[in-house]
Amino acid sequence: MKDPESAATKASTVGPGGAKATGLPGLRGHDHTGLTVPDMKQAIDFFENVLGCKVAMSFGPFADDEGTFMTDLLGVHPKAEIKQIVQVRCGFGSNIELFEYSAPDQRDFKQKNSDIGAFHISLYVDDIDAAKAYLDSRNIETRLGPLPINDGPAAGQSILYFQAPWGLQFEAISYPKGMAYEKGAETLLWNPKDPAK
Repeated sequence: MKDPESAATKASTVGPGGAKATGLPGLRGHDHTGLTVPDMKQAIDFFENVLGCKVAMSFGPFADDEGTFMTDLLGVHPKAEIKQIVQVRCGFGSNIELFEYSAPDQRDFKQKNSDIGAFHISLYVDDIDAAKAYLDSRNIETRLGPLPINDGPAAGQSILYFQAPWGLQFEAISYPKGMAYEKGAETLLWNPKDPAK
């Protein structure tokens, strides 16, 4: 007697050519990162006019005055409202989704990179010194750097952290000649020079 196996189970365990697959079924890549911003107009201005990203689409608002839809769908307060959602595209990378919320229990985190759950957005640039000069000319707060990495698997990259006016952490990164890990790696990181890879 054959072991009954659902199509969903089979799809999650068998990959192309019948090879055993692991992980999220059908995973193709990173689509977007979602961020909640305090003021959408300010955020769009920063992403478009400082960083050079492009708005792709905008929609909303979303709320549920009667029930628990917002909690059930998103894990937020039932009276939370998404005022607007805007998707932006920055060069060849994955998308960034901006949310402007209001909620009775809303908190304003001034997170540091060392906080659990903290995050930053890293943007590849061709010339990190030119990026630093540009950010300085726009009065954008930057940290130490650009800092070249000369040892270890990340050798070949240079980094520079900076912040949006509302505190969101960014990193400019550049590795025009690649990184040391690439020489023996089975899996390569995203290639900013070739968006098809």
